[in-house]
Amino acid sequence: MADFTGRAAYLQIADDFKRRIRDGELTPGDKLPSESDLMAQHSVSRTVARQAISRLREDGYAISHQGKGSFAALPGEGGPAKRSPEFEQITEFLSEVRQDVRRLAERMDQLEDLVRQQAQGR
Repeated sequence: MADFTGRAAYLQIADDFKRRIRDGELTPGDKLPSESDLMAQHSVSRTVARQAISRLREDGYAISHQGKGSFAALPGEGGPAKRSPEFEQITEFLSEVRQDVRRLAERMDQLEDLVRQQAQGR
């Protein structure tokens, strides 16, 4: 599971894979874990696993092939071009906002369930 550092779990997972690729622990072409494997290994939701893989692709550390999976890559070797720091900050901010909205939606669902349970108990 990703540690609670205040940084989104998908970013922590992506950062770990980036480090492993840069350090040579994973080499370009190595198959990366599937979404299901990431979910099990890190105790995260499918959304978090999908976002981690997506971030790796965006940053040039993974190449995905439909039906085959995602594979390690090094930026500049078939990955997308480097983006500006401002773009990266905005993208990260928007991702965090999406996560906050999802958490709020989950809390609303919990509150609605609680209200329904209390109404049925009367």
